[in-house]
Amino acid sequence: MRRTGTTRRGALTAAGALAAGGLLTGCDGGARPAAERPGSARAVRTTPEQRLRTASVRTSAALLARYDEVAAAHPATAAGLAPLRIAVRQHTEALAEGAAPAPTSPAPTASASPSATTEAVRDPGDPRATPSGDARGALKELAAEARRACDAHTASLLEAEPELSRLLASVAAACGVHAYLLTELAKETPAS
Repeated sequence: MRRTGTTRRGALTAAGALAAGGLLTGCDGGARPAAERPGSARAVRTTPEQRLRTASVRTSAALLARYDEVAAAHPATAAGLAPLRIAVRQHTEALAEGAAPAPTSPAPTASASPSATTEAVRDPGDPRATPSGDARGALKELAAEARRACDAHTASLLEAEPELSRLLASVAAACGVHAYLLTELAKETPAS
């Protein structure tokens, strides 16, 4: 008759399986050097794709902030800008997936305005920093900004991996269409 219960062979097999499971999960008991711990400056290594995504996110975020600035300065244009703004926000979110993690810094306050993020990207002395006084001029400036974003995304295509290049190509194409639509919207907008 066969013996039932725990045998030495069964106990050793179970202990070996647990040890192998611990190795496979990568548990190291927190014994990493200080330079490799999360939050350490050297722990964050970005890949070329992450840097490219981060730059593209910055470009799209600046364009999104510009949409917000024009809509706030010229409320009559807000309805026409709304669908385009939503698309730019979705582009920014899609590009942000897999972007380099943001450096650890104090969280922005709730009172931060959309233009506060733009100031980090755009020089405040730049004449494009504030929307034009009339709605038609502001829309033309926004169309030019969309063209610049299109050019930036297109230039990034050469350095991107295939999956990211497809995303950048579609975002660049959308920016080109936005530039055209904004130009047409500017033509339809009465001069003020």
